[in-house]
Amino acid sequence: MPGLAKVLEGVLRFRKTVRADLVKQFERVRDNPNPTAVFFTCMDSRILPARFTQSQVGDMFFVRNSGNMIPHARYYGVSGYEVSVTTEPAALELAVKRGNIHHVIVCGHSDCKAINMLYNLHQCPKNFDPESPIDHWLRRNGYNSIQKLEEHLKAGKGTLLEFSADKPALLSFTAQIDPENRMNVEDKLSQINTLQQLIHVASHGFLHEFLEKGLVHLHAFWFDIYTGDMYMFSKREGKFKIIDEESVNTLISELNDEIARKKKLEAKV
Repeated sequence: MPGLAKVLEGVLRFRKTVRADLVKQFERVRDNPNPTAVFFTCMDSRILPARFTQSQVGDMFFVRNSGNMIPHARYYGVSGYEVSVTTEPAALELAVKRGNIHHVIVCGHSDCKAINMLYNLHQCPKNFDPESPIDHWLRRNGYNSIQKLEEHLKAGKGTLLEFSADKPALLSFTAQIDPENRMNVEDKLSQINTLQQLIHVASHGFLHEFLEKGLVHLHAFWFDIYTGDMYMFSKREGKFKIIDEESVNTLISELNDEIARKKKLEAKV
C-alpha cells in the first residue's frame, strides 16, 4: 500500500521536525483560540490554504468540499431556514454565531476538477448519474453558477453580472468576469461559482442579523494554481484583483469603508 506508506512516512517526518514547535503553539491557544475567519475552499489536493495564507495554529477555520460550495438555505425546510444537519451551514453557525468570527471567505481556484465536472454535466446532461453523490452535489449547488455563466457567455466580453441575495440589502454587487478574456470557460465558471457561493452564504437566516449590522463580512478569493497568485474580489471595482504589495492597502481600505458605512446605517436605525 504505497499510498498509506507515504502518509505514515509523513507522520514520522512531522514527529522529527515540526511537532515540538506545534505543541508549543497548541499550548498557547488551548484555552483561548481566536480564529479571525472561516475559509471555505475546495478539497483539491493541490490547494494548501494554510500555506498560502500563512495561517498558524488557532488563526482560521477551514472547511473543504468539492467545488467550495455552500448549499443555499432554500434547500432546507419550507421556511427557507435549514433543518438539515450539513457541514457547511453548521460551520457557518459555529464560526459566526457561536465563535464571533467576522469574516467568511469563499476561495475557488483554477483548473478545479469539480467545476470541470459541473461544466461537463451542463454540456452533456446524459452523463448525469442519478446514483452519484458528487453529480447531485454539483448540480444542486452549482446550478445558479451555470445559469450565470450562460448569461455571461451570451452577453459577451465586458458583461456586468448581477449577484443579489434574496434580501438585496444583505448582499448585492455586480461583477466583471475575466475582462481581458484570457481564461478558458471552466475557469470563468470557477470565478462565477465562487461569487455565487457568497449569495448562498447570505441566504441562511441565522446570519441575517449579523450581515445587517455589519458584524460579518463576506469575501471571495480565487487562487491560480499555475502562478501561485491569489486574487480577491473587489466589490467596489467589480472584479477579482491580484493580492500583492500594490493592491493590499486598497483592498483593506475598501473593507474599512464598508464597515464604516454599515455602522452609519446601524446608527440611523
